[in-house]
Amino acid sequence: MSEDAEGTAPAHLTRGQEYALAVTIAVVTANAYYIHPIIGEVAAAFGISEGRIGIVPALNQLALALGILLLLPLGDFYPNRRLCILFVSGQTLCLLGMVLAGDFALFTAASTLLGFFTIAPYLIPAFASKRVAPERLGQVTALLTAGVIFGILVARMGAGIIAEHSDWHTVYVCAFALMAAVTAFLPLAMKSEGTVRKQPVASYRGLIGSVFALAAKHPDMRVSAVIQGLNFAMFTATWLALALHLTSPALGYGTDSVGYLAGIAAISIFTTPRLGRWADRIGARRARLAAALVQLAGVALFWPLGGSIAGLLVPLVLVNMVGPTIDVTGRMTFLALAPEIRTRLTTFYIVVMFVGGAIGSALGTAVHDAGGWAGTCAMLLAMSLSVVGLSLLAERRWRQGEAW
Repeated sequence: MSEDAEGTAPAHLTRGQEYALAVTIAVVTANAYYIHPIIGEVAAAFGISEGRIGIVPALNQLALALGILLLLPLGDFYPNRRLCILFVSGQTLCLLGMVLAGDFALFTAASTLLGFFTIAPYLIPAFASKRVAPERLGQVTALLTAGVIFGILVARMGAGIIAEHSDWHTVYVCAFALMAAVTAFLPLAMKSEGTVRKQPVASYRGLIGSVFALAAKHPDMRVSAVIQGLNFAMFTATWLALALHLTSPALGYGTDSVGYLAGIAAISIFTTPRLGRWADRIGARRARLAAALVQLAGVALFWPLGGSIAGLLVPLVLVNMVGPTIDVTGRMTFLALAPEIRTRLTTFYIVVMFVGGAIGSALGTAVHDAGGWAGTCAMLLAMSLSVVGLSLLAERRWRQGEAW
């Protein structure tokens, strides 16, 4: 049956499809995070300062935000399967460009373009949300988020270990090989999109404008986007600064140690689906506030326990246990709305998220370069307090039925 057929409900995803989509998201997401543990080595290879190297992940995420704004809304109008295959193929070519780049400018340009095409991880949740029962929305959203976490985990651990035993360039050769495999596999993984009706496109300008028009009508979603923007800024700043902090002369750990420490994120793979089901029961906003408070407790421990890897385990466990849940619960606040607007609402949400990530990338290296680990911890604490404050405000307004 045609993807544009009217009057028929889309078939629900099988469990196998749900896990296949999570694996796809993991591999595609990983590309932005290989640089986290090896950022010092990349800077040294190109003769760039620690403060300046932050431009690579910052531009990657700014380009991702731009790509999401310009490309992701197409998911409400064109088959998601076709779009995902196209964008994943583009990412694979960009990774080949990073492998072959001979200077910093070309490497940065390829990385930036890679970010622009990183759309599949954000098309897939909207695709899945139209094909799961409402009572399983939190569970499936959490599973796909766990795919993101797993991709980040493998990227950071693998990059640190590979770079320690080979070099940073080998990391990107391996990344290209993985993406080539995913590009070949994706047509089978997504199969047909089903029978979700796609709306006619009046104009591309109207399409992009509708993203902001819909955002204006849903202030609760805008607050969720700002909360996740701050949350993601904390995430990127933490791991980039940690790579510089742990490999500094004062501590003297290798990149493999940074990679092993990144393995703590594995806890999120197990906790996020469970916390997603918990959020289904008690409500997204209440669950988000609880997660934000636990995250604040973890961030507050970064400074007193930041002198060794052993000490850092405690705050990192707390932060990684609940951080992704803030994202899951934020998405839940709008993914239960009308199916025909979910992709565009997701567009606004993810754009704000990655603008936050770009800011965090720039600040993570720059603040550490200027103020060391103490300056980084102060910045993270201020961000975490802001997440708690906004989450509390959103929960109270929702509970009291107040308009924004």
